[in-house]
Amino acid sequence: MKKVLVLFTALMVSLAVFTGCSSSGDGDKVYKIATDTTFAPFEFQDESGNYVGIDIDILAAIAEDQGFEYELNPLGFSAAVAALESNQADGVIAGMSITDERKLKYDFSEAYYDSGVVMAVSASNDEIKSYDDLNGKKVAVKVGTEGASFAESIAETYGFELVYFDESPFMYEDVVTGNSVACFEDYPVMGYGISKGNGLKIVTEMEKGSSYGFAVMKDKNTELLEMFNAGLENIIESGKYQEILDKYISVE
Repeated sequence: MKKVLVLFTALMVSLAVFTGCSSSGDGDKVYKIATDTTFAPFEFQDESGNYVGIDIDILAAIAEDQGFEYELNPLGFSAAVAALESNQADGVIAGMSITDERKLKYDFSEAYYDSGVVMAVSASNDEIKSYDDLNGKKVAVKVGTEGASFAESIAETYGFELVYFDESPFMYEDVVTGNSVACFEDYPVMGYGISKGNGLKIVTEMEKGSSYGFAVMKDKNTELLEMFNAGLENIIESGKYQEILDKYISVE
């Protein structure tokens, strides 16, 4: 009997480790929410090492409005999506573009931000001014982003080679050092990076991109998705949502 009890206990521990949501001390669900590590101004670390940003603040405001608890897991975009698919996370908020392809695997919230894509080059580069100037050259993109999708859609037309990165700072550095001549990035992310001295400049008009949404696996965690949508509507109506945007994106 003792052996059976030990095996049962071990099984329960394993389930607690490998399933998404856990429980707090009072028995309430604690949702595991995965996010990116460096996608400023949506998620990044401040000087104290705390994760902050538009996504982080929106999630916190919605959780407070709806009364649910969550554990934030900054993993990087690719790892965050992998965690969701392997049931290590209940949801992902990481500047994730809502696309038809992704809708086949995930259920998305209502859009919480409408983005767009721009091309940037080194601040000292006066030769690359348009897509036509990219022929035969290397262009950097971040895996899983709207910028990467857009660059892939025009790469053959303009004859450039793509170089992929998992983190935005590495992508920027590749352009600054001249290994790649340009990169494609979501406009608010690039604008924020330039304001913080990433060494780049925007040389194109913004291409319309997809909207960002909070994601869960298809047909799972519907209650979490419903709470996110309800909370989003409430913080928009209260003005909290705009307050968060104004905190990270300069209004001129």
